[in-house]
Amino acid sequence: MIKSLQVKDYALIEHVNVEFGSGLNIITGETGAGKSILIDAMSLLLGERASTEVVRKDAAKSVVEGIFDVELNKKVKKILEENDIEFSPELIMRREISVKGSNRCFINDSPVSLALIKDVGNLLVDLHGQHEHQSLLRTETHIEFLDEYGNYEGLLLEYNGLYRRLSKLASEINSLKEKESILTEKRDIYAYQIKEIDNIAPEDGEEEKLNDELNILENSEKLLDLTTSVYESIYDSENSVIDKLGKIQNEIKELCGIDKSFLDVASEVDSALALINDISKFIRDYKSRVDIDPQHLSEIRERLNALNMLKKKYGGSVKAVLEHREKIGREFDLAENFSDNILKLETEINELRKKCGSAAETISGKRKETAKKIQKDVKEALSFLGIPDSEFVVKISQAPADETAENYILINGKGFKSTYSGYDEVEFFISTNRGEDPKPLVKVASGGEVSRIMLALKTILAKNDKLPLLIFDEIDTGVSGRIAQKVGQSLKSLAAYHQIISITHLPQIAALADHHYAVEKKLNEDRVVSSISKLKDNERVKEVAKLMSGEKITEASLNGAKELMGL
Repeated sequence: MIKSLQVKDYALIEHVNVEFGSGLNIITGETGAGKSILIDAMSLLLGERASTEVVRKDAAKSVVEGIFDVELNKKVKKILEENDIEFSPELIMRREISVKGSNRCFINDSPVSLALIKDVGNLLVDLHGQHEHQSLLRTETHIEFLDEYGNYEGLLLEYNGLYRRLSKLASEINSLKEKESILTEKRDIYAYQIKEIDNIAPEDGEEEKLNDELNILENSEKLLDLTTSVYESIYDSENSVIDKLGKIQNEIKELCGIDKSFLDVASEVDSALALINDISKFIRDYKSRVDIDPQHLSEIRERLNALNMLKKKYGGSVKAVLEHREKIGREFDLAENFSDNILKLETEINELRKKCGSAAETISGKRKETAKKIQKDVKEALSFLGIPDSEFVVKISQAPADETAENYILINGKGFKSTYSGYDEVEFFISTNRGEDPKPLVKVASGGEVSRIMLALKTILAKNDKLPLLIFDEIDTGVSGRIAQKVGQSLKSLAAYHQIISITHLPQIAALADHHYAVEKKLNEDRVVSSISKLKDNERVKEVAKLMSGEKITEASLNGAKELMGL
């Protein structure tokens, strides 16, 4: 559940910090006071797209922050751990939108992506916007409502994996067929290039080694002269360093016999003599290996020239040449074995079509079972909401695949149109009057009926739904009187399973609040600001009375409010 929502410099809101309670939280206020601005701010917090236009005039940025109780929410804990964010019983989500267009998101004070904010938000809140009930008037959403009610998420995920693989391979085989003529044209070119590169057979890192060796060979005479000179100076001349150090070593030993303070110096001289011996040995061995070989020098130069030729033709470096060879090698193999590759892919695709068909058929069976339950439950919910003679029908159908379809699936040898949801097409039909045949919901339902159908669906889905918070922005659109009271009772019933936040303009619904908040618009230093406050019991009575009679509260409206509230 949400514990508090803080909004700064957002639209008409300068700064509000509202604490919500469990159960049914009702928000009321005059039209234009800013009720829906709070819901918009909540939408922003949950990952909706942002615009710099929401930043309050003269402010640098808008900030929306929510604190949620997630102590028992295992899904939230898992997603935070997967993203290396420390979990705590209180989750703090924050979104900042600056006038410069920057968009920053935080969870528990750790910077996160907007995608992660949205993923976490989807585990916390179901936000039903002011016009969202209109989504029922789009047939493509009906399958989502049905699947949300059913308990076969695992089957959908399994099918999804198969279907994604099918889509990928179908796209791959089409791409291959489109490339067939190009590959045929280029096959001879690729063959020539492969032969040219393979004849030289460059190796990664070879060029650096050859250049090092070339540098040594080109300077072999100089190396021989210098090493000979150094060796003679150190070891092989009458006045060599080694002879001088030997004489010094003997003289230091004599000094040690007279004064022991020369012992350390004697040790250093011994070390120097040993070091000079090592140096002379290295120089002698190196000198013996110096090879003045014009033939080998010529071979290295020819090899480097060959590599340079390949570099100029195929990318500018030996690495690029090797990458080009690998690429054209694949293309050449594909061209040489085109028919075999196509056949292999077609066989795999055909098997996937059958597997997808089997999985889709299983899901379809589950949908039919779920449809029977949802039809019964919606009918009961609608009866409670003032449509007693309704008939709600979930129609599930399938369509055969046309000849041009890519991602069709196979069931018993027949091809069917398919999507990531399976091969079912789902549409809700309804009759709201006795004796009438059910007709497509998108064509016959009135505005008030659509609102009640949506509330009926939400009511029955909520018992299966694990989301802790449901938000309704004027779900009561198009209803009044006795029906409004029924809507309020449905919201109250939902509040037994979830924390509910609902914006309403109807006293029958506001009267049932566990916590009541009023939004009002005020003039502050020549600027309009929206504020929200939690109402005490006596204030609640006045607010419900105001909803009944308008700004002028009468004794009758106060008594009526008390009666609605059961006081």
